[in-house]
Amino acid sequence: AQTDVSFISLQFVDQMIYFSFVWVLKEPEMTFHSLQIALGVLGGLAVLWSLLKTTCWKRRIGSSVIDLQTVLKFLLFYAGDLANVFFLITVGTGIYWLVFFKAQQFVSVLLPLPSQEEDFVTYIACAFSLKALQFLHLLVSQLTVDIFFIDWERPKGKVLKAVEGEGVVKSAAAPVSIWRTYFIANEWNEIQTVRKINPLFQVIAVLFFLEVVGFSNLALMDSSSSLTRSSESYIAPWSRTLRFGVSAALWLAIAFLQVLFFSVFYERFVEDKISQFVDLCCMSNISVFLLSHSCFGYYIHGRSVHGHADTNMEEMNLNLKREAENLCSQRGLVPNTECQTFQISLSRKMRLHYDRIHETLTRKRGPARLVDSSANTFEQSTRAYNTMNKFLGSFIDHVHKEMDYIVKDKLLLERILGMELMEPLEKSIFYNDEGQSFSDVLYYGNESTLLIFDILFFSVVDLASQSFVLAAIVTYLQQEVFRFIRNTLGQKNLASKTLVDQRFLI
Repeated sequence: AQTDVSFISLQFVDQMIYFSFVWVLKEPEMTFHSLQIALGVLGGLAVLWSLLKTTCWKRRIGSSVIDLQTVLKFLLFYAGDLANVFFLITVGTGIYWLVFFKAQQFVSVLLPLPSQEEDFVTYIACAFSLKALQFLHLLVSQLTVDIFFIDWERPKGKVLKAVEGEGVVKSAAAPVSIWRTYFIANEWNEIQTVRKINPLFQVIAVLFFLEVVGFSNLALMDSSSSLTRSSESYIAPWSRTLRFGVSAALWLAIAFLQVLFFSVFYERFVEDKISQFVDLCCMSNISVFLLSHSCFGYYIHGRSVHGHADTNMEEMNLNLKREAENLCSQRGLVPNTECQTFQISLSRKMRLHYDRIHETLTRKRGPARLVDSSANTFEQSTRAYNTMNKFLGSFIDHVHKEMDYIVKDKLLLERILGMELMEPLEKSIFYNDEGQSFSDVLYYGNESTLLIFDILFFSVVDLASQSFVLAAIVTYLQQEVFRFIRNTLGQKNLASKTLVDQRFLI
C-alpha cells in the first residue's frame, strides 16, 4: 500500500533588524569632577591676577584709597580673567573628547552623559557672559582716553596783517598750517579698529571648513572620523561637546595662521599700519600724547629731525634722502637713539597742570541766548589748544624743572607683570617701549580678547540654533555693529579731546 506524504512548503523572508545600544561608563578617566577641581584652582589664580591688575590700575590713576570704584574695577578685571578660565577649560575639554573619542581603536573614552553635557553648556554660557562684560569694559575704556597732538612746527617768517578797526598794518608771525594735524588725526581715526586678523576672512574660512570640507561631521555622536558621510548611511545625532570642540579648534587654528601670516610676512613686506603711523607722525612733525589713565599713558615722539615738515615736495624728498644716508640726527626722543614710542607715568603735579588746561579745552558752549557765545567759546578753545600745545612741547623739552621727567627701561619683572613698580613722585617717568604698546588703546592691542569673544559668541549662537551658517552670519554682523560703534564714538572722542573738527575726520 502506498502512503501519501504531504509536504509543507516553508517560505523564508529576509528581514533587516535594526538595534542600538548605549555604553555608560560610570567612572571615565576624565570626569567633570576633575574639571570642577581645575576650575577652582584656576579661579583662585584668577583672583590673584585680578588683584595684581587692580593694584596696577590704582598706581596708574595716582590713588591709594580703596573705595567703591576700586571694588567695581576689581570685579570687572576678575570677570575677564574668570572668562578666560572658563574658556580654557571648555576648549580643552571639547578638544580632548574630539581627539580621543574619534581616534580610539577600542572603547576607552565615551562622550559625557546628558547631565554632564548640560553642565558643559553652562560653562560656555558663563564664559560668554563674563567675556561680554570684559569686552564692554574694554570698549568704554578706549572711548574715554585723553589724546592730544603736539605740533612742533614753527612759523618760517612774518607776514603783514591788518589790525581790524584800527586801519593799521602790522607784521605778525606766519601762521602754521593745521592740515598736518588733521592728517594725523585721520590716520589715527582709521587705525582705531584695525585688528591683527581679517575678521571677514576668519568667519568665511571657519564656515568653509565646517560645511564644505566637512569638519562638521566630526561633531556626530559616533566613532567615525570621516569628513564625508553617505546620505544612505546612518547619521548619528549631534554632540554639543564635539560641536563646540570642532568649531573652537578651527577658530583658534585659523586665527593662529592669520596672525602668523600678518606678523611674519604681510606687516614686514606689505603694510604695517601701526609702524607706519609712527613714521607719519615723524614726517608730519606731530607727536601724540595719550593718557589711558589719570597718570599713565603713551607718548609717540614725532618731532621731525629736519626742523620743518610743512614744505614742498622737492625739499621733502631731499630730507628723506638725507635721512636714508644718515646725514641727520636720529628720530629718538633721547639724542642718538631710535626709540620713538614710550609708556609714560606722570607725576601728580604734571597731571593737575594738564587738567587745568584741558578743562578750558573741552569746555561746553555757553547759553544760546548770548549772541557771541559761540565765537567766544571758539576763541577760548583755540587759546586753550595753543596753550596745551606749548605746555606739552615745553614739558617734552624739559623746560619745567618742577615737572621734569626721566627716560629709562622697564625692569624685567615690570615687563612680565605689566605694571610699574616705581611711583613718579617728583618726576614723571618715560619708559622705552620698542613694542609700541600704545596699540593697547586700539583694537590691535586687544586681539586675544576680541578673538575669544568672537569664538564664544559663535558657539553660543550655534549651540542655540544648531546651525553653523546662522552662527557665522550673526557673528559677522556682531563684529560690524561693534566696529561701527567703536568708530563712531571713538571719532567723537577724538574730535572733542583734540579740537579737530569732526567734519574733517573721514
